[in-house]
Amino acid sequence: MERDLKVFSHENVLEQLKTAEYRNGYYILEFYSEQGKPSKHPTDTTERFFLSPSGGTIRDSSFQLLFYDSRYDTYRGFRPPHTMKNPDHGEKEPGNEGKA
Repeated sequence: MERDLKVFSHENVLEQLKTAEYRNGYYILEFYSEQGKPSKHPTDTTERFFLSPSGGTIRDSSFQLLFYDSRYDTYRGFRPPHTMKNPDHGEKEPGNEGKA
């Protein structure tokens, strides 16, 4: 059985981040929701949520702050996908500058 990525969990946040749109400093994620907050179990409603890695915050669709989680805070060591170096896109791996 395939994992339901719309169930809110740390693992599902990380998995969604791999393909989530990054716009204006936020990743756009989608989870089941309950009373406007991400739900840890399936519900009849899904909503978009916005993760800001520069502050470790998750906001609702109205950009109201829901919570802070240091696991998603770049100032606490989190490395979001858009900051990763990718040699396939013309960027060199650290330590390989000048090597062909």
